[in-house]
Amino acid sequence: MSDNDSNGFLWFLAGLGVGALVGVLYAPKAGEETREVLRARAEDGADVLKERARRARSQAADLVDRGRDAVNQQKQQFRNAYEAGRQAYHEATDEVPSTDVPNS
Repeated sequence: MSDNDSNGFLWFLAGLGVGALVGVLYAPKAGEETREVLRARAEDGADVLKERARRARSQAADLVDRGRDAVNQQKQQFRNAYEAGRQAYHEATDEVPSTDVPNS
């Protein structure tokens, strides 16, 4: 089913491209004007794409930093819990008198 959907979408894009080409060929403007308009729009599109890519990189970097901070925080909490358990174990074993040694 997804192959049919992707093929349909590709045909849609192909039709969109052909329609745009036909529209440009039958445009009432002169060729030089049309090329200038297309060039300007392509430059604008490139600028928009660059800006979106910059924003996406910035957001990805922020997410990576937040993830790294969360992992470091979890590691520190685990270390603290481990150390607290270890200390409690040592305190419990030091306070309980040993039953292996007979009283003299």
